[in-house]
Amino acid sequence: MMIFLIGFMGCGKSTLGKKLATKLGYDFIDLDHVLEDKVGSNIGDYFAANGEDAFRRLESKLLKEHNYPANCVVATGGGAPCYFDNMEWMNDNGVTMYVEMSPIALAKRLEKGKEKRPLIKDMNHEQLIDFIETRLVERNRFYKRAILSVDGINLTPDKALEHLSQFI
Repeated sequence: MMIFLIGFMGCGKSTLGKKLATKLGYDFIDLDHVLEDKVGSNIGDYFAANGEDAFRRLESKLLKEHNYPANCVVATGGGAPCYFDNMEWMNDNGVTMYVEMSPIALAKRLEKGKEKRPLIKDMNHEQLIDFIETRLVERNRFYKRAILSVDGINLTPDKALEHLSQFI
């Protein structure tokens, strides 16, 4: 069983994914790390050098061609579900869980490490909230195609398991 965690950057996909995988005895895969290993640099540098289109194409290719173990929890990049047929592919190959959070909650989380995120590193708090609100309007039509949607505030592995129980 593959469980794909989707949602906006900062919603906790990687943190939740590691804990959920441990609880289930599954492998954990962070697709951002898979991409960084493939290109030999961090996503920000790759994005800056090659542009968003090249990044999204590589991200989609790695999503679909990665050699997944039979049972795994996969944390996707925040934009991955929104390009090509990635969302349909994930729904066809596993269970998708949208970790949903408000723009204000996301901004609060992202403020701490925004220097590592090229799209938001130079934004002040108000700009960050505006950016998140705008992106969520664009992305929610993809995110809402997830098989499950869960509130990301105080989401624990146990709560995630309750939602997943019908599939596992």
